[in-house]
Amino acid sequence: MSGKLKVTQIGSPIGRKPGQRDTLIGLGLNKMNRSSEVADTPSVRGMIRKVSHLVRVEPAK
Repeated sequence: MSGKLKVTQIGSPIGRKPGQRDTLIGLGLNKMNRSSEVADTPSVRGMIRKVSHLVRVEPAK
């Protein structure tokens, strides 16, 4: 695994567990439809899996 991933927030953390909100902030997201590029590492993949219902993931260009 190498390279970068583009992560876009598509769901609101309102009403979710606090850990999910913290995970979104850790990914560099805090508002709807915002995107951030993150390194494709096992730890980031785990964060994405935790909030997979709130984000869209695609390879960064």
